[in-house]
Parts: sequence; structure tokens; C-alpha cells
Amino acid sequence: MIIKAAKKYWLEVLLVTPLLAYLLGFTLWPIIHSTIYAFTNYINGDFPSLVSFEAIITNFQFKEAVFNTLFITFFSLFFELVLGLGLALLLLEKFRGRKFFRALMLLPLGIPTIVVASNMRYIFDTNGFLNEIFYRLHLIEIPINWLGGGILTLFTVVIADMWKVTPLVMLILLAGIESIPKEVLEAAQIDGASYLRRLWYIILPFLRPFITMALIIRGIDAFRIFEMPLALTGRVVPVLGTFSYFEYREYGNIYTSAAAAAILMLMIMVAITIYLKVVKQDEVAL
Repeated sequence: MIIKAAKKYWLEVLLVTPLLAYLLGFTLWPIIHSTIYAFTNYINGDFPSLVSFEAIITNFQFKEAVFNTLFITFFSLFFELVLGLGLALLLLEKFRGRKFFRALMLLPLGIPTIVVASNMRYIFDTNGFLNEIFYRLHLIEIPINWLGGGILTLFTVVIADMWKVTPLVMLILLAGIESIPKEVLEAAQIDGASYLRRLWYIILPFLRPFITMALIIRGIDAFRIFEMPLALTGRVVPVLGTFSYFEYREYGNIYTSAAAAAILMLMIMVAITIYLKVVKQDEVAL
């Protein structure tokens, strides 16, 4: 049956084969291989074993990395969704220079993350532009150490990540807004519905699938954030990605590195599952 179908759709099979080979070779197999390492005892090689997980869970840097990852993910998603929705609604309006403004908003997507982080250092460094502006406005007397650690540095990473990725969220939501039938919005406007009511009762319900898509895409990306905190703050703000990297690169422990990666993957799967269940329950309630 399978052979007969393959002969009938040989062209389709031929076109799909490179993609399947890529997914199997560069996605599925590395995940399986890493999971095997994660459950292997790095002391005596026994499998399965939870020794690697026990080792990293008791590591204070791992706990800090988990907190930082969750913090950056939550606030990045929140601010990117709010700002992306605002920009999408703005670009829906007709005004002079709208095409230029749209192209300008998409510019951060084309800039490499390392370049963004380097530019952000010029802004948030102790002798950077932001402290210079605050000093000239007589708002501060001593430069603020934005990249010295703590909540302030975490929000710095959030702002840098938000600047880089918000255009992607804006594009997804803009596509959703433009798919709303104009007749529905015009009818609501004729009936006297204010802009806020149209936004709350028409636009946002229509946007729910697009918001779900944006949150899932950005959520996965935000959980595995790596280059931005590493290039912007060095080791000051460890996240799960950098923790796994340093475990392998500097300490040469592939097992604890794989264990950290497995926990990161589990966090992503749990977050997506919970969100999809919440969305599904809301749809049933409606």
C-alpha cells in the first residue's frame, strides 16, 4: 500500500524528502541524542539515571537561570504582545508615510541579534547614551549600572529582546486584523460602538487565533533565548540556554548540559500545553 502510494505520488515524495531528512537529521535525532545523554549517569555511564538532573538542580546558577528565563519570557511576551498590537492597529489606519513607517518597523528583524546586543550596550552601558541623557536632564548624578545584575539588568534584556522581535508579533497581528471583514467593523461603527468597544468585542475575538500563534512562536523563541543575554550582559544574567552552553563548553560535562536542555524543552512543552488548554476552554465557554 505504501509502495503503491509512493509510486503514484513519486514527485511529491521526492520534493518532501529533503525536508524530512533535514527534520530527522537536524531536529529529531539531536533531541533524541541529547535526551539519552540527559538520562545517562555521568559517573559510571548507567542508563537511565537522574544523577545529571540532581547535579544541576542543586546548582545555584541553575536556579538563577530558571528564574531569569521565566522572567524574561513572561515580560518579553507581555510587552511584545501589547506593543505589537498597538503598532498593528496604528498601521491599519491610513496616514501619510504609512508604507515607509511599516518598512521602518520591520528593520529590526533583519539585524542580527549579536549586532542588536552590541548596539544596546552603547545605550545601556555605564557611560552609554541613556545615562548621558538622564545626566543632562538632571535626573541622575551618578551613572546607573544597567548591566550590573538584578531586576534592572533583566528588564534591560527584555527591552533589547522586545526591540528585536516585536515586529514579528506586529506582522502576525496585522495579518489577523486585515482579515477581519470591514463590513463588521463598519456596521458596529454605524450602530454607535466606540473604538474601545469595537476593539474589545470585535477585533480581539477575531485575533484570538493569531494571538495564540504569536504567543506560541514567540514563547518557544523566548524560552530558548541565548545570544541576547550572553552578548549584552556576559555571565551577569544566566539563562537556561547559556547555562547549558557553559556546562558543555567550559566544564566539558555533556550530561549536565543535556539535562539542562531537557528541562528547558519540558518547560516549553508544559507552557504551550497549558496555554492551549486555557484557550480551548475559553472557546468552549464562548
